[in-house]
Amino acid sequence: MSEYLIYAFKPAMNTYFVYITTNPSRTVLYTGVTNDLERRMFQHYENRGNKKTFTGKFYCYKLIYYEDFHDINQAIEREKEIKDMAVRKRKNSSK
Repeated sequence: MSEYLIYAFKPAMNTYFVYITTNPSRTVLYTGVTNDLERRMFQHYENRGNKKTFTGKFYCYKLIYYEDFHDINQAIEREKEIKDMAVRKRKNSSK
């Protein structure tokens, strides 16, 4: 019985998501990190048209890509990699 109690109260492994959303016309991308992807997508959808947030201002509520991680630091590093790739692409296309 005690083995069951220990197993039952063992904390679940956390999952973190790096995700990319876009607007309906697919002209703007947003990259973020969350531990609850469904809730976060709902928040982006609810913020449509809200000029105070990037995703609201540009209507970035359509999920187009995500990756999952068990370590928040790995998720944050991956988010930075994706954002850095986007910056490099913009710089190269403006040359």
